[in-house]
Amino acid sequence: MVDTLRINSGRLWGRIDELAQVGAIIGTDGCSRLALTDEDKEGRNLVFTWMEDLGMEIVIDGIGNVIGTWAGNGTDKTLPPVMTGSHIDTVRTGGRFDGNLGVLAGLEVVETLAENNISPFHPIAVGFFTGEEGARFAPDMLGSLVYVGGMSLESALDIEGIDGKRLGDELERIGYRGAAPCPGPVPKAFVELHIEQGPVLEANKTSIGAVDSVQGISWAEITIEGQSNHAGTTPMHMRHDAGFAAAQIAAFVRQLALEVGGDQVGTVGKIDLHPNLVNVVASKAVMTVDLRNTDEELLKNSESRLNEFCLSLSESEHVEITSKPLARFEPVSFAQELIDGVIKVSKSLGLSVQQMTSGAGHDAQMFARICPTSMIFVPSKDGLSHNPAEYTSQEQIMDGANVLLQLLLQLAKEQSG
Repeated sequence: MVDTLRINSGRLWGRIDELAQVGAIIGTDGCSRLALTDEDKEGRNLVFTWMEDLGMEIVIDGIGNVIGTWAGNGTDKTLPPVMTGSHIDTVRTGGRFDGNLGVLAGLEVVETLAENNISPFHPIAVGFFTGEEGARFAPDMLGSLVYVGGMSLESALDIEGIDGKRLGDELERIGYRGAAPCPGPVPKAFVELHIEQGPVLEANKTSIGAVDSVQGISWAEITIEGQSNHAGTTPMHMRHDAGFAAAQIAAFVRQLALEVGGDQVGTVGKIDLHPNLVNVVASKAVMTVDLRNTDEELLKNSESRLNEFCLSLSESEHVEITSKPLARFEPVSFAQELIDGVIKVSKSLGLSVQQMTSGAGHDAQMFARICPTSMIFVPSKDGLSHNPAEYTSQEQIMDGANVLLQLLLQLAKEQSG
């Protein structure tokens, strides 16, 4: 019976462990595979090989997205596939589950169907998308953004990374500049399995999150130009202190999030000072601000208040402040029929489930522009992610992968239209 079909949790866990050895951070369970680095290439090669082993038809597009499509004996290959997947690039100090789970669980679904001779009506596609993290080349969700037509391929290839390297050159260097066109083919539906990256499911002792939306994201790089001077001889009221201005902005971002309340969050994740010396007033500061909210109007209001604060600070501290957008995505709502599908399948498997919002950005939010989309969350221990200590148990991963299996199978059995 198809309803009783289950994935092989040991096989999936083994693949997660093997991929985690690529770019492994010594002394931890984490890994570091920034997009389009040698480590990312090695990880791509490994997953590509697994796709080949499963007999999948593999294409690589112009931004380096890799899509493997599987069709059984009774599958109509002319129909649009039901797609799943995520990313395998990480932040510099990442864990082994973020992104990787969604890709490898997709492969496990394919292998489970293949070994049980089950042929759904629609093909099933598994993709991993270039530069989801945005940690080397901004914006985040870059590959899926290009896939759905939200950014031109030419613009994406010209992006400069944090190390000064051009994205297109690095894509060529690692051998993953493909020939498939962008935007890519529209799937019948897209479902992404992911760790929560937050504390809600664990705190509520809930097995599955049925994700109904993704917060809007606003990333900005703020540059403050002041004047370097002697830290001992320059009176406080005569300084043009870029470091102090940066500190004021960081404090304002936190206070802003607390005042707006609700789902509003704000983060200053990076500050670079020049000349960065103990006894010199900083002449320049470059910092990032990350604002997020599930409500577009509240997010816009927070952006406006930050801009007003920077203008006032510039005048009071006699420094020049400029802001450059790095990424901007509106809040996204997922397809209710797929959200209901996640809930129904979870309950049929005897798993507790709750509907929830994602505070992090995901490739799924890009696919919501072109096809019905949803996400499945499994718990993250202590809410940790983007951290070598991130952890989700084998049983929790099995639960999420079984929900993915049954939902994909249901979607792939249904005729289009």
